[in-house]
Amino acid sequence: MSSIENSATDHHDDHEHHGAPKGIMRWILTTNHKDIGSLYLLFSLLMFFIGGAMAMVIRAELFQPGLQIVEPNFFNQMTTVHGLIMVFGAVMPAFVGLANWMVPMMIGAPDMALPRMNNWSFWILPFAFLILLMSLFMEGGGPAFGWTFYAPLSTTYSGDSTAFFVFSVHIMGISSIMGAINVIVTIFNLRAPGMTFMKMPLFVWTWLITAFLLIAVMPVLAGAVTMVLTDKYFATSFFSAAGGGDPVLFQHIFWFFGHPEVYIMILPAFGIISQIVPTFSRKRLFGYSSMVYATASIAILSFMVWAHHMFTTGMPLAGELFFMYFTMLISVPTGVKVFNWVATMWRGALTFEVPMMFSIAFIVLFTIGGLSGLMLAITPADFQYHDTYFVVAHFHYVLVTGAIFSIMAGAYYWLPKWTGHMFDEGLAKLHFWLSLVSVNVLFFPMHFVGLAGMPRRIPDYATQFADFNAIISIGGFAFGLSQLLFVAVVYKCIKGGEKATDQVWEGAEGLEWEVPSPAPYHTFETPPTIK
Repeated sequence: MSSIENSATDHHDDHEHHGAPKGIMRWILTTNHKDIGSLYLLFSLLMFFIGGAMAMVIRAELFQPGLQIVEPNFFNQMTTVHGLIMVFGAVMPAFVGLANWMVPMMIGAPDMALPRMNNWSFWILPFAFLILLMSLFMEGGGPAFGWTFYAPLSTTYSGDSTAFFVFSVHIMGISSIMGAINVIVTIFNLRAPGMTFMKMPLFVWTWLITAFLLIAVMPVLAGAVTMVLTDKYFATSFFSAAGGGDPVLFQHIFWFFGHPEVYIMILPAFGIISQIVPTFSRKRLFGYSSMVYATASIAILSFMVWAHHMFTTGMPLAGELFFMYFTMLISVPTGVKVFNWVATMWRGALTFEVPMMFSIAFIVLFTIGGLSGLMLAITPADFQYHDTYFVVAHFHYVLVTGAIFSIMAGAYYWLPKWTGHMFDEGLAKLHFWLSLVSVNVLFFPMHFVGLAGMPRRIPDYATQFADFNAIISIGGFAFGLSQLLFVAVVYKCIKGGEKATDQVWEGAEGLEWEVPSPAPYHTFETPPTIK
Protein backbone atom coordinates (compact mmCIF):
# COMPACT_ATOMS: atom_id res chain seq x y z
CA MET A 1 0.00 0.00 0.00
CA SER A 2 2.72 2.44 0.91
CA SER A 3 5.31 1.89 -1.78
CA ILE A 4 6.15 5.23 -3.30
CA GLU A 5 7.30 6.01 -6.80
CA ASN A 6 8.38 9.57 -6.21
CA SER A 7 10.61 10.08 -3.23
CA ALA A 8 9.00 12.35 -0.68
CA THR A 9 11.88 14.76 -0.63
CA ASP A 10 12.88 15.22 -4.27
CA HIS A 11 14.02 18.84 -4.16
CA HIS A 12 14.48 19.99 -7.74
CA ASP A 13 16.04 23.28 -6.75
CA ASP A 14 16.42 23.99 -3.06
CA HIS A 15 15.14 27.47 -2.29
CA GLU A 16 15.67 28.75 1.22
CA HIS A 17 11.91 28.79 1.88
CA HIS A 18 11.90 24.99 2.09
CA GLY A 19 13.15 25.18 5.67
CA ALA A 20 11.16 26.47 8.61
CA PRO A 21 11.23 30.24 9.17
CA LYS A 22 12.85 31.43 12.39
CA GLY A 23 11.67 33.32 15.44
CA ILE A 24 8.41 33.81 17.33
CA MET A 25 6.49 35.04 14.29
CA ARG A 26 6.94 31.62 12.72
CA TRP A 27 4.54 30.22 15.30
CA ILE A 28 2.06 33.10 15.23
CA LEU A 29 1.74 33.33 11.44
CA THR A 30 2.44 29.71 10.50
CA THR A 31 0.20 27.88 8.04
CA ASN A 32 2.32 24.71 8.10
CA HIS A 33 0.33 21.71 9.32
CA LYS A 34 3.26 20.38 11.40
CA ASP A 35 3.77 23.70 13.22
CA ILE A 36 0.05 24.01 13.93
CA GLY A 37 -0.07 20.36 15.06
CA SER A 38 2.79 21.07 17.48
CA LEU A 39 1.02 24.18 18.80
CA TYR A 40 -2.17 22.17 19.45
CA LEU A 41 -0.20 19.43 21.23
CA LEU A 42 1.75 21.84 23.44
CA PHE A 43 -1.41 23.80 24.27
CA SER A 44 -3.23 20.59 25.17
CA LEU A 45 -0.32 19.51 27.42
CA LEU A 46 -0.48 22.86 29.25
CA MET A 47 -4.25 22.51 29.69
CA PHE A 48 -3.80 18.89 30.85
CA PHE A 49 -1.64 20.14 33.73
CA ILE A 50 -3.95 23.07 34.59
CA GLY A 51 -6.99 20.74 34.57
CA GLY A 52 -4.97 18.19 36.53
CA ALA A 53 -4.06 20.79 39.16
CA MET A 54 -7.79 21.43 39.64
CA ALA A 55 -8.36 17.68 40.05
CA MET A 56 -5.67 17.74 42.75
CA VAL A 57 -7.60 20.46 44.61
CA ILE A 58 -10.69 18.23 44.42
CA ARG A 59 -8.81 15.15 45.68
CA ALA A 60 -7.02 17.12 48.43
CA GLU A 61 -10.40 18.27 49.78
CA LEU A 62 -11.78 14.71 49.61
CA PHE A 63 -8.71 13.15 51.27
CA GLN A 64 -10.56 13.25 54.61
CA PRO A 65 -14.23 13.72 55.52
CA GLY A 66 -15.27 17.21 56.62
CA LEU A 67 -14.46 20.54 54.98
CA GLN A 68 -10.76 21.35 55.29
CA ILE A 69 -9.12 23.08 52.37
CA VAL A 70 -11.56 24.94 50.13
CA GLU A 71 -15.02 26.49 50.37
CA PRO A 72 -17.85 24.37 48.90
CA ASN A 73 -18.50 27.03 46.25
CA PHE A 74 -14.85 26.96 45.18
CA PHE A 75 -14.94 23.15 45.20
CA ASN A 76 -17.82 23.34 42.72
CA GLN A 77 -15.84 25.78 40.56
CA MET A 78 -12.99 23.28 40.50
CA THR A 79 -15.20 20.33 39.44
CA THR A 80 -16.80 22.51 36.74
CA VAL A 81 -13.67 24.05 35.24
CA HIS A 82 -11.69 20.79 35.59
CA GLY A 83 -14.28 19.06 33.42
CA LEU A 84 -14.46 21.86 30.84
CA ILE A 85 -10.68 22.14 30.54
CA MET A 86 -10.06 18.39 30.27
CA VAL A 87 -12.76 17.89 27.63
CA PHE A 88 -12.35 21.02 25.49
CA GLY A 89 -8.78 22.00 26.39
CA ALA A 90 -6.81 18.77 26.82
CA VAL A 91 -8.39 15.82 25.00
CA MET A 92 -9.93 17.50 21.94
CA PRO A 93 -6.97 19.78 21.05
CA ALA A 94 -4.56 16.84 21.50
CA PHE A 95 -6.49 14.81 18.93
CA VAL A 96 -6.67 17.84 16.60
CA GLY A 97 -2.90 18.25 16.99
CA LEU A 98 -2.31 14.61 16.06
CA ALA A 99 -4.69 15.02 13.09
CA ASN A 100 -2.84 18.13 11.92
CA TRP A 101 0.50 16.40 12.13
CA MET A 102 -0.37 12.99 10.77
CA VAL A 103 -3.40 13.13 8.44
CA PRO A 104 -1.61 14.99 5.58
CA MET A 105 1.44 12.69 5.94
CA MET A 106 -0.72 9.56 6.00
CA ILE A 107 -2.66 10.44 2.84
CA GLY A 108 0.29 11.92 0.91
CA ALA A 109 -1.02 15.50 1.02
CA PRO A 110 1.33 18.53 0.89
CA ASP A 111 -0.50 20.25 3.79
CA MET A 112 -3.98 20.78 5.19
CA ALA A 113 -6.43 22.03 2.56
CA LEU A 114 -7.22 25.34 4.29
CA PRO A 115 -3.95 26.44 5.92
CA ARG A 116 -4.94 29.99 6.94
CA MET A 117 -8.13 28.77 8.56
CA ASN A 118 -5.99 26.15 10.29
CA ASN A 119 -3.86 28.88 11.87
CA TRP A 120 -6.96 30.82 12.92
CA SER A 121 -8.70 27.77 14.42
CA PHE A 122 -5.74 27.24 16.72
CA TRP A 123 -5.05 30.84 17.74
CA ILE A 124 -8.58 31.57 18.97
CA LEU A 125 -8.31 28.67 21.45
CA PRO A 126 -5.86 30.21 23.96
CA PHE A 127 -8.16 33.24 24.22
CA ALA A 128 -11.21 31.04 24.87
CA PHE A 129 -9.45 29.35 27.79
CA LEU A 130 -7.98 32.62 29.06
CA ILE A 131 -11.54 33.98 29.33
CA LEU A 132 -12.69 30.80 31.13
CA LEU A 133 -9.78 30.80 33.59
CA MET A 134 -10.02 34.55 34.25
CA SER A 135 -13.67 34.09 35.26
CA LEU A 136 -12.37 32.23 38.36
CA PHE A 137 -10.98 35.56 39.62
CA MET A 138 -14.21 37.52 39.16
CA GLU A 139 -16.35 38.63 42.07
CA GLY A 140 -18.56 35.66 42.91
CA GLY A 141 -16.09 33.26 41.28
CA GLY A 142 -16.13 31.21 38.11
CA PRO A 143 -18.75 28.79 36.80
CA ALA A 144 -19.78 26.42 39.62
CA PHE A 145 -22.64 24.45 38.03
CA GLY A 146 -20.82 21.36 36.73
CA TRP A 147 -19.30 21.02 33.24
CA THR A 148 -22.77 20.00 31.98
CA PHE A 149 -24.12 23.40 33.22
CA TYR A 150 -27.65 22.13 33.90
CA ALA A 151 -30.40 24.72 34.13
CA PRO A 152 -31.57 26.15 36.53
CA LEU A 153 -28.11 25.94 38.17
CA SER A 154 -26.56 27.80 35.22
CA THR A 155 -29.46 30.21 34.72
CA THR A 156 -31.26 31.13 37.95
CA TYR A 157 -28.55 30.28 40.49
CA SER A 158 -25.28 31.07 38.73
CA GLY A 159 -22.87 33.97 39.24
CA ASP A 160 -22.00 36.85 36.96
CA SER A 161 -19.18 34.89 35.31
CA THR A 162 -21.78 32.88 33.34
CA ALA A 163 -21.61 35.31 30.41
CA PHE A 164 -17.85 34.77 30.14
CA PHE A 165 -18.33 31.01 30.34
CA VAL A 166 -20.86 31.15 27.47
CA PHE A 167 -18.54 33.33 25.37
CA SER A 168 -15.57 31.01 25.87
CA VAL A 169 -17.64 27.91 24.97
CA HIS A 170 -18.76 29.66 21.77
CA ILE A 171 -15.14 30.34 20.78
CA MET A 172 -14.14 26.71 21.52
CA GLY A 173 -17.02 25.54 19.32
CA ILE A 174 -16.01 27.82 16.45
CA SER A 175 -12.46 26.47 16.65
CA SER A 176 -13.73 22.87 16.59
CA ILE A 177 -15.98 23.44 13.58
CA MET A 178 -13.19 25.13 11.60
CA GLY A 179 -10.80 22.29 12.43
CA ALA A 180 -13.39 19.69 11.40
CA ILE A 181 -14.12 21.38 8.05
CA ASN A 182 -10.38 21.44 7.38
CA VAL A 183 -9.98 17.72 8.09
CA ILE A 184 -12.91 16.78 5.83
CA VAL A 185 -11.79 18.97 2.91
CA THR A 186 -8.20 17.69 3.22
CA ILE A 187 -9.19 14.02 3.23
CA PHE A 188 -11.68 14.41 0.38
CA ASN A 189 -9.50 16.52 -1.91
CA LEU A 190 -5.81 15.96 -1.19
CA ARG A 191 -5.35 12.18 -1.07
CA ALA A 192 -2.37 10.96 -3.10
CA PRO A 193 -3.11 9.24 -6.44
CA GLY A 194 -4.20 5.65 -5.77
CA MET A 195 -5.17 6.34 -2.13
CA THR A 196 -8.80 5.17 -2.28
CA PHE A 197 -11.06 5.53 0.75
CA MET A 198 -10.69 1.86 1.65
CA LYS A 199 -6.90 2.18 1.55
CA MET A 200 -6.79 5.06 4.05
CA PRO A 201 -5.16 4.33 7.42
CA LEU A 202 -7.69 3.86 10.21
CA PHE A 203 -6.52 6.98 12.04
CA VAL A 204 -7.57 8.99 8.97
CA TRP A 205 -10.93 7.17 8.82
CA THR A 206 -11.73 7.73 12.50
CA TRP A 207 -10.85 11.42 12.16
CA LEU A 208 -13.00 11.83 9.05
CA ILE A 209 -16.01 10.40 10.91
CA THR A 210 -15.17 12.45 14.03
CA ALA A 211 -15.08 15.64 11.92
CA PHE A 212 -18.62 15.00 10.64
CA LEU A 213 -19.75 14.42 14.24
CA LEU A 214 -18.20 17.73 15.29
CA ILE A 215 -19.98 19.66 12.55
CA ALA A 216 -23.27 17.99 13.52
CA VAL A 217 -23.17 18.59 17.28
CA MET A 218 -21.19 21.78 17.93
CA PRO A 219 -24.08 24.02 16.75
CA VAL A 220 -26.34 22.17 19.23
CA LEU A 221 -23.97 23.14 22.05
CA ALA A 222 -23.96 26.72 20.73
CA GLY A 223 -27.76 26.74 20.86
CA ALA A 224 -27.78 25.39 24.42
CA VAL A 225 -25.31 27.98 25.78
CA THR A 226 -27.10 30.80 23.95
CA MET A 227 -30.43 29.82 25.56
CA VAL A 228 -28.68 29.73 28.95
CA LEU A 229 -27.37 33.25 28.22
CA THR A 230 -30.79 34.66 27.28
CA ASP A 231 -32.51 32.92 30.22
CA LYS A 232 -30.04 34.48 32.62
CA TYR A 233 -29.65 37.99 31.20
CA PHE A 234 -32.56 38.66 28.81
CA ALA A 235 -35.59 37.34 30.71
CA THR A 236 -36.44 34.45 28.39
CA SER A 237 -37.84 31.26 29.93
CA PHE A 238 -36.60 28.35 27.84
CA PHE A 239 -35.66 26.40 30.96
CA SER A 240 -37.82 28.09 33.61
CA ALA A 241 -41.11 26.37 34.46
CA ALA A 242 -42.43 29.65 35.89
CA GLY A 243 -42.34 31.20 32.41
CA GLY A 244 -43.67 28.15 30.59
CA GLY A 245 -40.27 26.55 29.92
CA ASP A 246 -38.86 23.22 31.08
CA PRO A 247 -35.54 22.57 32.85
CA VAL A 248 -35.51 19.01 31.47
CA LEU A 249 -35.53 20.48 27.95
CA PHE A 250 -32.03 21.75 28.73
CA GLN A 251 -30.84 18.22 29.44
CA HIS A 252 -32.28 16.94 26.15
CA ILE A 253 -30.50 19.65 24.17
CA PHE A 254 -27.26 19.34 26.10
CA TRP A 255 -27.00 15.56 25.88
CA PHE A 256 -27.92 15.56 22.20
CA PHE A 257 -24.59 17.35 21.90
CA GLY A 258 -22.97 15.63 24.88
CA HIS A 259 -23.25 12.01 23.91
CA PRO A 260 -21.82 12.29 20.39
CA GLU A 261 -19.16 14.48 22.07
CA VAL A 262 -18.10 11.45 24.14
CA TYR A 263 -17.47 9.58 20.88
CA ILE A 264 -15.66 12.61 19.41
CA MET A 265 -13.21 12.09 22.28
CA ILE A 266 -12.80 8.33 21.72
CA LEU A 267 -13.03 7.62 17.96
CA PRO A 268 -9.60 9.17 17.17
CA ALA A 269 -8.27 7.04 20.06
CA PHE A 270 -9.56 3.94 18.26
CA GLY A 271 -7.71 5.14 15.17
CA ILE A 272 -4.41 5.58 17.05
CA ILE A 273 -4.64 2.12 18.64
CA SER A 274 -5.47 0.64 15.21
CA GLN A 275 -2.20 2.11 13.86
CA ILE A 276 -0.02 0.93 16.76
CA VAL A 277 -1.25 -2.63 17.43
CA PRO A 278 -0.52 -3.94 13.87
CA THR A 279 2.97 -2.36 13.92
CA PHE A 280 4.12 -4.13 17.07
CA SER A 281 2.26 -7.36 16.20
CA ARG A 282 4.05 -7.42 12.79
CA LYS A 283 0.68 -8.18 11.20
CA ARG A 284 -1.96 -6.45 9.12
CA LEU A 285 -4.89 -5.12 11.13
CA PHE A 286 -7.52 -7.85 11.46
CA GLY A 287 -10.83 -6.91 9.81
CA TYR A 288 -9.97 -3.47 8.37
CA SER A 289 -13.32 -2.93 6.64
CA SER A 290 -15.30 -4.08 9.68
CA MET A 291 -13.38 -1.50 11.73
CA VAL A 292 -14.40 1.26 9.27
CA TYR A 293 -18.06 0.21 9.33
CA ALA A 294 -18.01 -0.17 13.14
CA THR A 295 -16.68 3.39 13.49
CA ALA A 296 -19.40 4.74 11.18
CA SER A 297 -22.13 2.84 13.02
CA ILE A 298 -20.89 4.16 16.39
CA ALA A 299 -21.18 7.68 14.97
CA ILE A 300 -24.75 7.11 13.74
CA LEU A 301 -25.91 5.34 16.91
CA SER A 302 -24.36 8.05 19.11
CA PHE A 303 -27.29 10.32 18.14
CA MET A 304 -29.84 7.80 19.45
CA VAL A 305 -28.67 7.29 23.02
CA TRP A 306 -28.52 10.79 24.53
CA ALA A 307 -31.27 10.31 27.13
CA HIS A 308 -29.49 7.44 28.90
CA HIS A 309 -28.00 10.32 30.93
CA MET A 310 -31.56 11.20 31.99
CA PHE A 311 -33.20 7.98 33.18
CA THR A 312 -34.04 9.60 36.53
CA THR A 313 -35.86 12.64 35.07
CA GLY A 314 -39.24 10.84 34.93
CA MET A 315 -39.11 9.74 31.30
CA PRO A 316 -42.02 7.62 29.96
CA LEU A 317 -41.40 3.87 30.14
CA ALA A 318 -41.28 3.54 26.33
CA GLY A 319 -38.54 6.17 26.23
CA GLU A 320 -36.55 4.41 28.94
CA LEU A 321 -36.77 1.09 27.06
CA PHE A 322 -35.77 2.71 23.76
CA PHE A 323 -32.68 4.39 25.22
CA MET A 324 -31.75 1.30 27.23
CA TYR A 325 -31.73 -0.97 24.17
CA PHE A 326 -29.97 1.51 21.89
CA THR A 327 -27.29 2.08 24.54
CA MET A 328 -26.70 -1.66 24.66
CA LEU A 329 -26.65 -1.76 20.86
CA ILE A 330 -23.88 0.84 20.61
CA SER A 331 -21.62 -1.42 22.66
CA VAL A 332 -21.64 -3.97 19.80
CA PRO A 333 -19.49 -2.01 17.27
CA THR A 334 -17.22 -1.00 20.15
CA GLY A 335 -16.86 -4.68 21.03
CA VAL A 336 -16.04 -5.43 17.38
CA LYS A 337 -13.06 -3.10 17.66
CA VAL A 338 -11.76 -4.75 20.83
CA PHE A 339 -12.05 -8.21 19.25
CA ASN A 340 -10.25 -6.99 16.12
CA TRP A 341 -7.34 -5.57 18.13
CA VAL A 342 -7.03 -8.82 20.09
CA ALA A 343 -7.25 -10.85 16.86
CA THR A 344 -4.49 -8.66 15.37
CA MET A 345 -2.22 -9.47 18.31
CA TRP A 346 -3.19 -13.16 18.28
CA ARG A 347 -0.17 -15.20 17.06
CA GLY A 348 1.64 -12.03 16.02
CA ALA A 349 5.36 -11.46 16.61
CA LEU A 350 4.67 -9.08 19.50
CA THR A 351 7.23 -6.71 20.97
CA PHE A 352 6.44 -4.40 23.86
CA GLU A 353 7.76 -0.96 23.09
CA VAL A 354 6.21 1.95 25.03
CA PRO A 355 3.49 2.78 22.42
CA MET A 356 2.38 -0.87 22.45
CA MET A 357 2.33 -0.95 26.27
CA PHE A 358 0.03 2.07 26.37
CA SER A 359 -2.12 0.50 23.63
CA ILE A 360 -2.57 -2.80 25.49
CA ALA A 361 -3.36 -0.87 28.70
CA PHE A 362 -5.88 1.14 26.67
CA ILE A 363 -7.61 -2.01 25.37
CA VAL A 364 -7.92 -3.60 28.83
CA LEU A 365 -8.86 -0.49 30.81
CA PHE A 366 -11.12 1.04 28.16
CA THR A 367 -13.00 -2.29 28.17
CA ILE A 368 -13.54 -1.90 31.94
CA GLY A 369 -15.05 1.53 31.23
CA GLY A 370 -17.21 0.00 28.49
CA LEU A 371 -18.53 -2.75 30.76
CA SER A 372 -19.47 -0.31 33.54
CA GLY A 373 -21.19 1.69 30.78
CA LEU A 374 -23.29 -1.38 29.97
CA MET A 375 -24.27 -1.56 33.65
CA LEU A 376 -25.32 2.11 33.52
CA ALA A 377 -27.40 1.37 30.42
CA ILE A 378 -29.78 -0.85 32.42
CA THR A 379 -32.51 1.61 33.41
CA PRO A 380 -33.56 0.24 36.83
CA ALA A 381 -29.92 -0.27 37.83
CA ASP A 382 -29.07 3.26 36.68
CA PHE A 383 -31.49 4.63 39.29
CA GLN A 384 -29.06 3.23 41.88
CA TYR A 385 -25.84 4.33 40.14
CA HIS A 386 -27.00 7.77 38.99
CA ASP A 387 -24.95 10.73 40.29
CA THR A 388 -22.71 8.50 42.40
CA TYR A 389 -18.98 7.93 42.15
CA PHE A 390 -19.73 4.82 40.08
CA VAL A 391 -20.46 7.16 37.16
CA VAL A 392 -17.23 9.09 37.85
CA ALA A 393 -15.30 5.78 37.74
CA HIS A 394 -17.03 4.79 34.50
CA PHE A 395 -16.31 7.88 32.45
CA HIS A 396 -12.78 8.34 33.78
CA TYR A 397 -11.95 4.79 32.68
CA VAL A 398 -13.21 5.79 29.24
CA LEU A 399 -11.57 9.23 29.12
CA VAL A 400 -8.34 8.83 31.13
CA THR A 401 -7.31 5.23 30.47
CA GLY A 402 -9.10 5.60 27.13
CA ALA A 403 -8.56 8.97 25.49
CA ILE A 404 -5.50 10.14 27.50
CA PHE A 405 -3.69 6.77 27.30
CA SER A 406 -4.27 6.66 23.53
CA ILE A 407 -2.87 10.19 23.19
CA MET A 408 0.21 9.08 25.17
CA ALA A 409 0.51 6.00 22.94
CA GLY A 410 0.26 8.15 19.80
CA ALA A 411 2.75 10.70 21.13
CA TYR A 412 5.34 8.01 21.89
CA TYR A 413 4.64 6.29 18.56
CA TRP A 414 5.15 9.37 16.38
CA LEU A 415 7.58 11.37 18.57
CA PRO A 416 10.72 9.97 16.83
CA LYS A 417 9.18 10.89 13.46
CA TRP A 418 8.51 14.44 14.66
CA THR A 419 11.86 15.09 16.35
CA GLY A 420 14.25 12.77 14.49
CA HIS A 421 15.42 11.31 17.82
CA MET A 422 14.46 8.19 19.73
CA PHE A 423 13.10 8.95 23.21
CA ASP A 424 14.57 7.65 26.47
CA GLU A 425 12.99 4.17 26.65
CA GLY A 426 13.76 3.64 30.35
CA LEU A 427 12.18 6.93 31.43
CA ALA A 428 9.17 6.30 29.16
CA LYS A 429 8.62 2.82 30.61
CA LEU A 430 8.81 4.27 34.12
CA HIS A 431 6.18 6.82 33.07
CA PHE A 432 3.99 4.00 31.74
CA TRP A 433 4.19 1.77 34.83
CA LEU A 434 3.67 4.62 37.31
CA SER A 435 0.69 5.86 35.28
CA LEU A 436 -0.81 2.38 34.96
CA VAL A 437 -0.62 1.55 38.65
CA SER A 438 -1.64 4.98 39.97
CA VAL A 439 -4.55 5.44 37.55
CA ASN A 440 -6.13 2.21 38.82
CA VAL A 441 -5.51 3.13 42.46
CA LEU A 442 -7.22 6.43 41.59
CA PHE A 443 -10.31 5.24 39.72
CA PHE A 444 -11.01 1.60 40.56
CA PRO A 445 -12.07 2.15 44.22
CA MET A 446 -14.56 4.77 42.98
CA HIS A 447 -16.71 1.88 41.71
CA PHE A 448 -17.10 0.63 45.28
CA VAL A 449 -17.82 3.94 47.02
CA GLY A 450 -20.26 4.69 44.19
CA LEU A 451 -22.14 1.41 44.58
CA ALA A 452 -22.28 2.12 48.32
CA GLY A 453 -23.99 5.43 47.52
CA MET A 454 -21.35 8.16 47.75
CA PRO A 455 -22.66 11.12 45.71
CA ARG A 456 -20.43 12.95 43.22
CA ARG A 457 -19.72 16.72 43.11
CA ILE A 458 -20.05 17.04 46.91
CA PRO A 459 -17.09 18.36 48.96
CA ASP A 460 -17.93 16.29 52.05
CA TYR A 461 -18.98 12.67 52.63
CA ALA A 462 -20.01 10.20 55.32
CA THR A 463 -17.17 8.79 57.43
CA GLN A 464 -17.60 5.20 56.18
CA PHE A 465 -16.10 6.32 52.85
CA ALA A 466 -12.97 7.84 54.48
CA ASP A 467 -10.48 4.98 53.90
CA PHE A 468 -11.38 4.52 50.24
CA ASN A 469 -11.20 8.27 49.61
CA ALA A 470 -7.74 8.51 51.17
CA ILE A 471 -6.55 5.72 48.81
CA ILE A 472 -8.21 7.40 45.81
CA SER A 473 -6.55 10.74 46.61
CA ILE A 474 -3.11 9.12 46.98
CA GLY A 475 -3.62 7.47 43.57
CA GLY A 476 -4.64 10.84 42.14
CA PHE A 477 -1.53 12.65 43.36
CA ALA A 478 0.70 9.78 42.17
CA PHE A 479 -0.92 9.83 38.72
CA GLY A 480 -0.61 13.61 38.45
CA LEU A 481 3.06 13.63 39.45
CA SER A 482 3.95 10.76 37.10
CA GLN A 483 2.83 12.90 34.14
CA LEU A 484 5.83 15.15 34.80
CA LEU A 485 7.95 12.22 33.56
CA PHE A 486 6.16 12.50 30.21
CA VAL A 487 7.25 16.14 29.94
CA ALA A 488 10.82 15.08 30.77
CA VAL A 489 10.77 12.37 28.06
CA VAL A 490 9.44 14.78 25.42
CA TYR A 491 11.90 17.51 26.39
CA LYS A 492 14.89 15.14 26.26
CA CYS A 493 13.70 13.78 22.90
CA ILE A 494 13.41 17.26 21.35
CA LYS A 495 16.87 18.18 22.69
CA GLY A 496 18.59 15.14 21.19
CA GLY A 497 19.23 11.45 21.56
CA GLU A 498 19.78 8.45 19.35
CA LYS A 499 19.00 9.22 15.69
CA ALA A 500 15.69 7.76 14.46
CA THR A 501 15.59 5.87 11.17
CA ASP A 502 12.97 6.73 8.53
CA GLN A 503 10.86 3.71 9.44
CA VAL A 504 11.46 4.19 13.22
CA TRP A 505 9.60 1.00 14.25
CA GLU A 506 10.26 -2.35 12.60
CA GLY A 507 6.94 -3.44 11.10
CA ALA A 508 5.54 0.10 10.71
CA GLU A 509 3.69 0.56 7.41
CA GLY A 510 2.29 3.70 5.83
CA LEU A 511 3.38 6.83 3.98
CA GLU A 512 4.54 8.61 7.13
CA TRP A 513 7.27 5.98 7.63
CA GLU A 514 8.72 6.58 4.16
CA VAL A 515 9.67 10.23 4.70
CA PRO A 516 12.85 11.13 6.61
CA SER A 517 12.93 11.52 10.42
CA PRO A 518 12.48 14.30 11.42
CA ALA A 519 9.76 14.84 8.83
CA PRO A 520 10.81 17.65 6.46
CA TYR A 521 9.04 21.02 6.79
CA HIS A 522 7.29 20.41 3.44
CA THR A 523 6.61 16.70 3.33
CA PHE A 524 5.62 15.85 -0.24
CA GLU A 525 7.03 18.14 -2.91
CA THR A 526 5.53 15.75 -5.48
CA PRO A 527 2.60 13.56 -4.46
CA PRO A 528 3.51 9.92 -3.86
CA THR A 529 1.72 7.31 -5.98
CA ILE A 530 0.17 4.42 -4.08
CA LYS A 531 0.73 1.11 -5.87
